[in-house]
Amino acid sequence: MKYAKLVLSFLLTIGIFYVLNTKLGAVPPIGKFLNPYAGVWQNEIDESITGEVSIPGLKDKVSVHYDAQLIPHVFAQNNHDLYKAQGYLTAKHRLWQLEFQTYASAGRLSEIIGEGALNYDRTERRRGMGYGADQAISYMEKHDPETLAFVQDYADGVNAYIDQLDPKDYPVEYKLLDYHPEKWTPKKTALLLMYMTKMLAGGDDDLEYTNVLRLFGKANFDLLFPDFFDINDPVIPNETDWSFIDVPQTELPESLALLDTIRETIVKPNPDNGSNNWAISGEKSATGHPILANDPHLGLNLPAIWFVMQLSTPNHNAFGATIPGALSVISGFNQHIAWGETNATRDVIDWYKVEFNDNRTKYKYDGKWKDLTFRIEDIKIKGKENYKDTVLYTHHGPVVYDKNFKSDLELAGYAMKWVGHEGGNNQKTFLELNKAKNYDDYVNALAYWNAPAQNFVFASTDGDIALWIQGKFPNKWEGQGKFLMDGSNPENDWQSYIPQEFNAKVKNPERGFVSSANQHPVDENYPFYVFNDGYETYRNRVINDFFTSKEKFNVEDFKNLHNNNYNLKAAELVPYMLEHMSTTGLNNKELDILSEIKSWQFNNDIDEVGPSIWRQWYGKLYNMVWDEFDLEDTALTSPYTYQTIYLLKNNGNHELMDIVETDKVETASDLFLLAFKKAAERLLEIKEEQGDYKWANYKGTYAGHLLQALPAFSRFDIPIGGDRNIVNATSENHGPSWRMIVEMTSPPTALGIYPGGQSGNPGSKYYDNFIDDWAAGKYHSLNFLQSDEATDVIIGTQTLIPAK
Repeated sequence: MKYAKLVLSFLLTIGIFYVLNTKLGAVPPIGKFLNPYAGVWQNEIDESITGEVSIPGLKDKVSVHYDAQLIPHVFAQNNHDLYKAQGYLTAKHRLWQLEFQTYASAGRLSEIIGEGALNYDRTERRRGMGYGADQAISYMEKHDPETLAFVQDYADGVNAYIDQLDPKDYPVEYKLLDYHPEKWTPKKTALLLMYMTKMLAGGDDDLEYTNVLRLFGKANFDLLFPDFFDINDPVIPNETDWSFIDVPQTELPESLALLDTIRETIVKPNPDNGSNNWAISGEKSATGHPILANDPHLGLNLPAIWFVMQLSTPNHNAFGATIPGALSVISGFNQHIAWGETNATRDVIDWYKVEFNDNRTKYKYDGKWKDLTFRIEDIKIKGKENYKDTVLYTHHGPVVYDKNFKSDLELAGYAMKWVGHEGGNNQKTFLELNKAKNYDDYVNALAYWNAPAQNFVFASTDGDIALWIQGKFPNKWEGQGKFLMDGSNPENDWQSYIPQEFNAKVKNPERGFVSSANQHPVDENYPFYVFNDGYETYRNRVINDFFTSKEKFNVEDFKNLHNNNYNLKAAELVPYMLEHMSTTGLNNKELDILSEIKSWQFNNDIDEVGPSIWRQWYGKLYNMVWDEFDLEDTALTSPYTYQTIYLLKNNGNHELMDIVETDKVETASDLFLLAFKKAAERLLEIKEEQGDYKWANYKGTYAGHLLQALPAFSRFDIPIGGDRNIVNATSENHGPSWRMIVEMTSPPTALGIYPGGQSGNPGSKYYDNFIDDWAAGKYHSLNFLQSDEATDVIIGTQTLIPAK
């Protein structure tokens, strides 16, 4: 029984760790938690899927048909009822997760966890998460009250479910943390969308790059961090004709980077947050129908990130993965089109140093003093007095770093400029995609999308395929945004934005397919500045090579590609290391390990030992190469994987190959041997501890509950291959969070799977029941109902009716 494990683990753990592995709290009230009438035992029940439920504010009845996967197929008579029902059903199955994500986004975890979360909360508020959500609500109030009304409908549905609950029925996490759900509001949906914007577009290294430039000089910086790698297989095919673009790039000003220093920057999102997507034309499909696939790479959490639904009215019928807290289907299909997203990782965060007057009420800009605005962040802390943090705002954005937060500058600070703060109407994009019928509708839907920058893939029953790189992108001067800028100089401001029609895109390419895997969006001929923002260089080449390997492809080919474990990164470096590394002096055990990796065919399958040897060897090698970057009291970032391997193979005698701590001058060949010996030492220790170092055991993939101290609510040792930089991008606790394949028959035929289950209740059989099939590379049919009539795949129907 899961809860027996829970109590044992809880007594041993004595605390709670949030998803960031930060110790965040105190022991909940054990007596209340174990109360047989209102405590944890009330939660080990199956979800109700039949009967009638009264919902205030409904205009008409809503049918909810559940299939064997607990996927709700929702049929409403109008959009207001549809989104009210979506809110109700999402809360019914995922209430705690739904709300906890918005607490995290708003910087409110201290309210429920305690003082241990204060630094996290201060960071999120100084990042401007609440400010960005307020801007989004203000935009909808002014420009799109219809969408705001739908967001309110969703909130009303969530609240209808909360109002029906007795405390004994609260999800178990509320009992464990000893708090209760609060009313849902449109701002919470805006906060959820800000959370996703941060996770996918909240990374930047401007301040770190500034320190690299200061310490190592421009020549070394340009070598280590080039705008384009020597191999570039971009999202939009090479040699695309951009001559139709008639808006010039912003001219380069005279201003220079500020070679300033900061000791520590705020926590960035996981750099592995990314995805794959692709689509093939009917000409390249074995059946003559276009086929589309998507697999977003995000954290492997329980409850799972996604909640699958069918959302239907008389005017549209959409199916796919939804995000608890947001309206409509995010990655999915309707009767006419299919769509999916990958992270475009464009640089949409810049940093400005600003100078304050003596009483910190103004800042210098264009030779004058300009008024600051102030946002008082009143942070509630469980069991303690509130903490008040005053965040200064400039026209650039919030002053994240100042004398009160990670900086000791009395009269200066570092302000963030981020597209995520500019409001906009991202929710509208998905509302429109859900009802889109063709390519033009798809393009019109994308026009509302600001951030995070996404590669939106598209296929239609009309036979079209396409891919747009969509976001609100500043038209930067060459080099703008790489380094810290002088916030007093107007030339450093974003002067304009790239018009949406000039965002990079491709429709029905001659090669017969479109694809993206977080690689560079364009080639060097694109007339606007695009900095190399850590672009992926391996998955995309495997995918594109796959689609040029033969003439026709089918759904089985798509499955195989989703689950492809080929390690191109290792294949491009291991043979070179073996050729250039001296093996003289290796002992017998080391020679055995050398023999193992020599026989490896570069597939990260679960029973292989090669991936484990590679992980250890390359990890030790990378740290040796970039030991110069291991400095205290200076924020730095080391070069990307691709450029590291390029330098090892082409600049093996560069001064940075030398190990700082030794008297000898090392080259790349020396590092290969030193790293191999250290890797072998560690592998032998692992073998002694675990019996072997096969990849499945070494990697130890797991899906952890959002409260990481709860092993009974998590799944460990999931037997799945893959790794970072591999098409099957599954690492320890990160990977394909939703695999979808849609063939554009009429209506479309689809498969899907994700690592979790539809229920957020750890006591439910639907909590993690998809994980084993997901790990094995299996898929479930997505039962796309064409009418409100229940078919033989339906196991229960619940009717939502207007409250009298």
